[in-house]
Amino acid sequence: MKKASIFLSIILSFIVFHGFSQNQKKPNILFIAVDDLKPIMGCYGNKLIKTPNIDRLARMGTVFSGNYCQQAVCGPTRASLMTGMRPDYTKIWDLKTQMRDMNPDILTLPQYLISQGYNTVGTGKIYHPSSAIKQIDPVSWNTPYLIVEAKDYAAGFGKPAIKHYQRPENKAMFLVKRQKPIRDEDDDEPNSIKGPSVENYDVPDHAYEDGAMTLLAKEQMIKMSKDAKPFFMAVGFHKPHLPFVAPKKYWDLYNRADMPLATFQEHASNAPELAYHKSGELRNYTDIPEFATFNQPGNYIRLKTEKQLELIHGYYASVSYMDAQVGILLNTLDSLGTLNNTIIVFWGDHGWHLGDHDLWEKHTNLEQATRAPLIIAAPGMKSGVTQSLSEHLDIFPTICDLASVPVPTHLHGKSLKPLMENKKSTVNQFAISQYPRKLNKEEAKKKNYTNVSMMGYSMRTDKYRFTIWMNDFTTSEPFSESKVYATELYDYTVDPLEKKNVVDEKSYSKVSADMYKKMIEFFKSQEKVK
Repeated sequence: MKKASIFLSIILSFIVFHGFSQNQKKPNILFIAVDDLKPIMGCYGNKLIKTPNIDRLARMGTVFSGNYCQQAVCGPTRASLMTGMRPDYTKIWDLKTQMRDMNPDILTLPQYLISQGYNTVGTGKIYHPSSAIKQIDPVSWNTPYLIVEAKDYAAGFGKPAIKHYQRPENKAMFLVKRQKPIRDEDDDEPNSIKGPSVENYDVPDHAYEDGAMTLLAKEQMIKMSKDAKPFFMAVGFHKPHLPFVAPKKYWDLYNRADMPLATFQEHASNAPELAYHKSGELRNYTDIPEFATFNQPGNYIRLKTEKQLELIHGYYASVSYMDAQVGILLNTLDSLGTLNNTIIVFWGDHGWHLGDHDLWEKHTNLEQATRAPLIIAAPGMKSGVTQSLSEHLDIFPTICDLASVPVPTHLHGKSLKPLMENKKSTVNQFAISQYPRKLNKEEAKKKNYTNVSMMGYSMRTDKYRFTIWMNDFTTSEPFSESKVYATELYDYTVDPLEKKNVVDEKSYSKVSADMYKKMIEFFKSQEKVK
């Protein structure tokens, strides 16, 4: 009788546990996107910058040290990340094309999570506005998108001018309607006048948009935590995107004399000029021309040291301001008792040149533009750092894997969960980035090209970067050697600053041939992925 009673207890326990696990709420997901953030936080080894909250998140999760974006500009990289598909599939290579014009039925991460029982809501910059319907892609959200309104800003300050400026003299610049529309980014020539490149002003955090947006996100998370459904909360911070505006207290964290000027401010020897740009996005700002020199051949800007120091100071201050907002989000989860039971994904959409190679902004296939931060914390996963290569494409399948929902089979990326379980394991043998350019008509004529469109594909391995510049080509078509315009090879074991293109050096002939072969194999693999 006693044995029968024990057996019955075991059966009942199994039924109760099984029933609980079947009805258990899926983990919530906090999805933090940051505009123009390069991996220079404390958790990435920078001892000068003040990022205590991001570093706190890093201690909870996995820091992906070798993570790369698919294209170093906002629209294409975000469309790729949010759909798990490469730019040649999304057909978003610029800041003008609408994602669903090219692929009406393309599936986004939050859209898919809705089908898996999630409430999805966003605020701030998740997609680039020009790439998404109504700037937010409404089908991605089943909860109203959170838009910062005038009432959400700090009392007495009102809305910032063009979403950026609070200092009265800066706001006054925009009282008169301008003739040219504002476009966010351009890697060649200025296209509009936007105001000064920096603002240091003594205001509360929520006098600027990121601070006001954070408070909206906090309220929304508290509200959604009471719902039976799990939530996917996407928060897209604008800073440290230009202009570098942040409350004075974040500027005061740093001494300008301590700002790290780029060590190497030249173009790599033997590199094609096509690999560089004229920092047109930065030159949109009113205070830049007086500090720049343009009367030399090539893609140079030659900013005076004092302006370089101010820009780097502003970038660091903007990062610390954004970091404080991340702290509010983490503290909100902590107060709800769900901090350790939430999947938290923190990413920057691409890197940023801070004067290296005489470059500012992104818009290249070089290391400082393509390497992007990624930190993921999830229940049951140990913290640590992995050096293994990862791509933005991998974020979509990784979130699905961690949330225990089926991973769509069409995605181009791979789950990074194995790297979170074993920091020394490998998922990717290489990461691929790309960037479009246009040849000038004279150069195109010299090469007998009838089309000036160029695309540079860059393959990053653990030691090397190989870039091939192709004329009038994307990976949706067969490779033709006749379309190869130029190639680049950088050896990071001896040249971490990319000072020398060694693709044609005799001592690298085997490496160059091997990387060329791998790139062609990649091209062929993409022909089948339509």
